[in-house]
Amino acid sequence: MPLEIIHNDITKIEADAIVNAANSGLQMGGGVSGAIFRAAGAEDLQRACDEIGGCPTGEAVFTDSFRLPSQYIIHTVGPVWRGGVHDEEKILRACYRNSLELAASLKCASIAFPLISAGIYGYPKEQALQVAVSEIEKFLQEHSMQVYLVLFDK
Repeated sequence: MPLEIIHNDITKIEADAIVNAANSGLQMGGGVSGAIFRAAGAEDLQRACDEIGGCPTGEAVFTDSFRLPSQYIIHTVGPVWRGGVHDEEKILRACYRNSLELAASLKCASIAFPLISAGIYGYPKEQALQVAVSEIEKFLQEHSMQVYLVLFDK
């Protein structure tokens, strides 16, 4: 099945790319971002992110994955939830679409996503899940890729 929702630690997933729910400065954060940085090797990954310089909200960039089992880390910056009236859904959809398109351009056959913006950025989890599944399914109608949506908690 091209889309699987699994409960796991994203840093342990063997996919061509994993997605980091990043901040716009591409600095090591907490939550998923902190776990990815620690597992990849924080100094190496931070140096690679510093070379890129940053990433606008809704966009995606990539680095090597260093010590992770994936080949790439795709960094995307999700929206901070502000009640749903500041284009949060549109921006969140762009995160998934831009990450998937970047993975396709890198010739990735598989990619693993966390639930973007549903942690410290406050996006309601059920709504974030609906956006993720909808945008991933739309992409998969035209592309062949194994996509994992990796949820850390129940």
